[in-house]
Amino acid sequence: MKDPLKTGFADRLTLQAEAKKALLAKLKPKPTVQATEFESREVIKARALEIVRAARAAAKEEARLAAEAAALAELEAKRGERKERKALTKAEQKAKRDAKYAARKARSR
Repeated sequence: MKDPLKTGFADRLTLQAEAKKALLAKLKPKPTVQATEFESREVIKARALEIVRAARAAAKEEARLAAEAAALAELEAKRGERKERKALTKAEQKAKRDAKYAARKARSR
């Protein structure tokens, strides 16, 4: 059988080498081109993390202030009750003194 393309063994070897080189060139890594205005993922993640941390810190501070306000309100309520009790006690003592004084006055007449 005759070869219609008239390729000999040497031609096939060179074609094979060229094909292999082309295949290897296709698999070689290409140099990357980086965009100048592109933000890296690390920067984006860091910014998001800062936002989350700030929100958590604000919520924590708000909860602390609310707890402090509740404690102060409770303390004021206790103080108010104590003042009220003392005022009633003073009023009762005064009433007892006045009653004794009135009884003494009544006995002496």
